[in-house]
Amino acid sequence: MSSEPVELPRTLVFSPRANDTSQVLAPAAHRRGLLTEHMTGWHVPEGFLVGGPAHLYAGPLFADAVAADLGIALLEPPDDWLARLPGEAVRRGIRMLTMAEAWALRSPAFLKPPNDKSFPARVYLRGDLLPGPDAVDADTPVLASDPVRFTIEFRLYVLDGEVVTGAQYAVDGDLDIEPLAGHEAESRILGFAREVLKESAGMLPSAVVVDVGLIDEAGGAKGDPVPAVIEANAAWASGHYAADPERVLDVVLRAAGPSAETSGHDRAFLRPVARRLD
Repeated sequence: MSSEPVELPRTLVFSPRANDTSQVLAPAAHRRGLLTEHMTGWHVPEGFLVGGPAHLYAGPLFADAVAADLGIALLEPPDDWLARLPGEAVRRGIRMLTMAEAWALRSPAFLKPPNDKSFPARVYLRGDLLPGPDAVDADTPVLASDPVRFTIEFRLYVLDGEVVTGAQYAVDGDLDIEPLAGHEAESRILGFAREVLKESAGMLPSAVVVDVGLIDEAGGAKGDPVPAVIEANAAWASGHYAADPERVLDVVLRAAGPSAETSGHDRAFLRPVARRLD
């Protein structure tokens, strides 16, 4: 007499270092019947997983260290996505550089690594104030943008091209956390995001985080901030702030899940460490 194979519960893996987001994702995962595992080191010990396929929430360096051994594909936005958006979506000049080109800059620019934390993201008065070749490779990609002032900043969790939850995370550059739901700018931010995501159809993975904000005096009259895209980030490494943990979990599970389940669309957005799983 044969029996149906038993499907083991999935496991959401966390890095050793807990943060506010891992602390809300763990109980959300338990409510769905997922197991959770908090690693204690930067390698996957034999017999570590006790459940079925694994998912991951962790920072980029830790994810790079363990994703292949866990069989996880990491989805991330393309390095140049922000630079490819139309001017009305970003409201500032943006270009892709290499680190070598960034070192040669002699005017102020906001500089950041697109999908890593190889150097601090901030305004640099000159390129030679960046970390040098002893710390960062010369061919490291760098997003360079004109400095602007965001009055309010929001994090949006996107699944299949739709915003599923979000939160305000900063006001005038200072941490200030509120849910997007019920926010006075909710309809305006969501309307803007819908247009950007429509414009970006096919340009982002199915699960991603997009940060948007209001820019003071950028194409609008004084006192009338206009919406603009700040950046896109990997959902598996992003803080949730006050976004709905259940919906955040939906996005994280898709953004860092079993390599064998990666869709044809999403295979174009695999972080390089994940490509080695093929």
